[in-house]
Formats: sequence, structure tokens, C-alpha cells
Amino acid sequence: MKHASARNMIERTFGLLKARWAILRSPSFYDIDDQNRIIIACCLLRNFIRQEMIVDPTETMVNESMTLGEADNTDYIGSVETNSVWVAWREEIAKLMYNEWRGHS
Repeated sequence: MKHASARNMIERTFGLLKARWAILRSPSFYDIDDQNRIIIACCLLRNFIRQEMIVDPTETMVNESMTLGEADNTDYIGSVETNSVWVAWREEIAKLMYNEWRGHS
């Protein structure tokens, strides 16, 4: 059940982001790194708006139109850091893929 709740929260959050920023509403022609930066920037701006505005009309409007359940949005993303375990795992996968590619070329 936690998975469904997390999915609902993620869908709701992307709905809020798309309602506010048009750049997220259509397929992007930017490369993947720029797309990641755009999404992170939109999330950080949303957190800033939530901290500075008592009432956010866009969020109120979206909340009224979405019925994905109650959500507590008091946790803010303060920073993004890499995890050495995941970095090592990613590097291992990259090495395996490269070695397999070299074996077939």
C-alpha cells in the first residue's frame, strides 16, 4: 500500500509542477542532463514559493481538481547528493555494458 501512496504523491506533485510551468507539459527537445536540471529547478522553485506564500492559488486550484488523497507536503528538498553505493553500482553496470559492447564489435 505504501507503493500506491508514494505513486499518488509523485503523480500529484508532477501535476502541480505541470500546472505551474508550461515547459513540463510537452515533450522536451533538451538533452537529458538539461531536462534533469529543469525538473530540479522547478521543484526548488515550488518549495521556495511554498515557504514564502501563505496561500498559493495555483496549488489550491490543482488540489481542488485532483482527488489523489491526502498528502503532507511539509518536507522540502534542501539538497541533492549522490550516494556512493549507487554510484558504484552504476559504474559497475557501465563497465559490464562497455565490456560486452567491446566483445561484440
